[in-house]
Amino acid sequence: MSSDLPLVLAIDTASNCSSVALTLGAAGAMAGGQVIASLSLNSSVTHSRRLLGAIDWLMAETGTSWQAVQGLAVSVGPGSFTGLRIGMATVKGLAMATGKPLLGVSTLDALALNCPGERLICAVLDARKKEVYACFYRHDIDGIPRRAGAIRVLSPQQLAAEISQPVVFVGDAVMAYGELWREALAEWFASAPIPLHYPCASALGLLAGEMLLKNQCLDLAAAVPLYVRASDAELSLGVATEQG
Repeated sequence: MSSDLPLVLAIDTASNCSSVALTLGAAGAMAGGQVIASLSLNSSVTHSRRLLGAIDWLMAETGTSWQAVQGLAVSVGPGSFTGLRIGMATVKGLAMATGKPLLGVSTLDALALNCPGERLICAVLDARKKEVYACFYRHDIDGIPRRAGAIRVLSPQQLAAEISQPVVFVGDAVMAYGELWREALAEWFASAPIPLHYPCASALGLLAGEMLLKNQCLDLAAAVPLYVRASDAELSLGVATEQG
């Protein structure tokens, strides 16, 4: 492996489909990015029960030493609150133990990287409570999707009402609300293939490689997940505080 390209260990636990990956280089047509190995498991088993084992397996099967790893990437969200906390805690622990830099990548940014083509991209995750996490993207000159707006949480109906051009949707919310969007948007609606709807650590790693080359690392002490909205526990605490 070329020492000129960053080797990144990436972890995604933003959804039920957890994954770990080793990537070399960065995203973009000219960045030499490649996926060395990737392991995904779509299961209801708690991430904390399988994450470290998956990392050990990946490192052993690829013959990769911790010394060779140049950065540790984690999905910062949005996504499952519990999954994000587990992923962040795990990668922080690894960063402290190894001294490797910590890199945080949005789950939606990684989903958008799965979509080629010229259409506007809408990355969407099911936020429950009849809402979705969403963000729009356009490809830059290097073929990397860049945000064309903020990451938000809103109803699928509100999202459809904002769209006035052809869009390709990617993310697990398509399974829940794809037919609603198809009816609302007609020929403007397109869906990425089903395997691309799940967040994957390989996309995280390639985006993190770009961040590492630009020295866009997270502060280990201050790094927290991007929840976008308050958790049920926080909402309940707020209600209790107001009543008290």
